[in-house]
Amino acid sequence: MPSQNLLAPGLYLVATPIGNLEDITLRAIRILKQADLIACEDTRQTQKLLNHYGIETSTISYHEHNEASRAAELIEKLDQGSCIAVVSDAGTPGVSDPGFRLALLANQRGIPVIPVPGAAAFVAALIASGLPMESFAFRGFLPAKSGARRKELEGIRQSSRTEIFYEAPHRIGGTMEDMVATLGGERKVVIARELTKVHEEFLRGTAAEVLQIVRDRGELKGEITLLIGPGSQDEVARPATSVRERVTQLMRDEKLDKKSALKHVAKERGISKSEAYRELQRSK
Repeated sequence: MPSQNLLAPGLYLVATPIGNLEDITLRAIRILKQADLIACEDTRQTQKLLNHYGIETSTISYHEHNEASRAAELIEKLDQGSCIAVVSDAGTPGVSDPGFRLALLANQRGIPVIPVPGAAAFVAALIASGLPMESFAFRGFLPAKSGARRKELEGIRQSSRTEIFYEAPHRIGGTMEDMVATLGGERKVVIARELTKVHEEFLRGTAAEVLQIVRDRGELKGEITLLIGPGSQDEVARPATSVRERVTQLMRDEKLDKKSALKHVAKERGISKSEAYRELQRSK
């Protein structure tokens, strides 16, 4: 067993703070100081952290645009006995950030891969969310386009787990509208924003309530983690009902005209009448 003060050759996946620079482990600082090289998602971003802790180790870029070519270069160095640390801009490398390809190649070559755990935004968001934690799934980023996003959300409509996504701030409004249209306005939702930073914030409520908050606030700023609570037992057992199907059902059972039925559906799903109408048109 190597001495704790002597870094053994291998690939070190080092978690770094997601905001507050104090959220780094003593072990991570030691490894970053002793490594032969630090592979960074953005060398400029990582340099701020290194400067804060007086770490002078050389850095090299390793991001989604050069991951394939740079991975081969880093594997060659590892084959020669180097100690290389991999960091993302924030959080744990490989979790919606570069790192997986290099770890996979290292494993295939028999090179030691050593995790150095620490901050991860989805874990921080989950433990403070107030949503059930006994069973959850982290799914990375939702699709950018509404159609694909709705399809993915529909896939979790009957989920009995807390579902966790990352989302871009400029898309969160559209995502909340898609969520209400797909999962209904009563689903429990939490938006965790700017975790561990000065403006850390949690927006909690039903999907309809959180959508209204987002609309009232305008575009939210900063890093966003979106948590969706489990469906109710009734939702899990019940097949999906489209706006068109629900309108037809109300017209038949409640003897409402089409306009009144559409207004009723919009209210129960927490969406505007125009959004309900667009959904009705899309289902033709």
